Amino acid sequence: MKKEQRKKYLIPAGICVLLLIVLGYYYFFTSFTGQDHVCYVYVDQDDSYDSLVHKLEPIAKKHCLHGFCILSHHSNLSKRVHTGRYAIKPSMGAFTVFRHLKNGLQDPVNVVVPSVRTMQDMAGALSRKLMLDSTTLAKALTDEQECQKYGYDTTTIAALFIPNTYDLYWDSSVDKLLTRMKKENDKFWDESRKQKASALRLSPTEVCTLASIVDEETANNQEKPMIAGMYYNRLMLRDAKYPQGMPLQADPTIKFAWKNFGLKRIYNNLLHIHSPYNTYVNPGLPPGPIRVASIAGIDAVLNMVHHNYLYMCAKEDFSGTHNFAATYEEHMANARRYAAALNKRGIK
Repeated sequence: MKKEQRKKYLIPAGICVLLLIVLGYYYFFTSFTGQDHVCYVYVDQDDSYDSLVHKLEPIAKKHCLHGFCILSHHSNLSKRVHTGRYAIKPSMGAFTVFRHLKNGLQDPVNVVVPSVRTMQDMAGALSRKLMLDSTTLAKALTDEQECQKYGYDTTTIAALFIPNTYDLYWDSSVDKLLTRMKKENDKFWDESRKQKASALRLSPTEVCTLASIVDEETANNQEKPMIAGMYYNRLMLRDAKYPQGMPLQADPTIKFAWKNFGLKRIYNNLLHIHSPYNTYVNPGLPPGPIRVASIAGIDAVLNMVHHNYLYMCAKEDFSGTHNFAATYEEHMANARRYAAALNKRGIK
């Protein structure tokens, strides 16, 4: 009799337990989105729990969102949300989504650090991939004290950045971003590269400065070591005429001085600008890079072609490559051909 009574209660109890397990699985472990691709949720500093739920609504199945809310209200997530970029994969249920958001287990984002001309451009490019606003980052990159924290000043800070793709957290602060860039910079400037720079009697920042000019002169990576060798010859030349070295006379530095990067031709009237970046007037390298130097540009300087050329001029076929010359007379002949080609095309 007792056994029958026990069985009478055990069966409904077992059914209830099974029902609870099924419901628990349904609410907390079935696919949160029902999608066959990864969905991303971005939580910024202005988000609250309510706005987080609002961001989840378009991608979540109703019962899974309900399960998420139940878990959240029994934790501190309903009072404090963590910023970040969160990946919600097709296999994730409400419990896993809740755990990631509660613990700030965000996914990194692939950020391309580009080779750009100004720090304002850099700030704009990075802010499009990160939570940082461009104004905050640009302000840091043009602040003397902030730049000094990483071993640079406002004229050389471009040398901090090594163009590449990096995994970064979307909510990285300015300090975390620049600290990571410093770490990547230190890794890039390994012993081999440092020794090559030292053999050239250049610091890594000076290598980046020269590389930035080379990058501006051509997009042809194969020709960059030749151009680097030509400018290096000028930089190191010491004679009665050039006791402090031959001026680089690099047209890209004139564009930088005028902040007019669209100039097609550099006329004489543009060469009189009072600027430390005017390499027609000032011997030696400019104060710092005129753009973020590419890896190809940096390695072109470190592995430059050693030759006796002191001059170069764009080829008249507009191939993007150059004619090199050892004497001024040869150079002027090349320059006349190029000027004639420009005039023929009506380029001013």
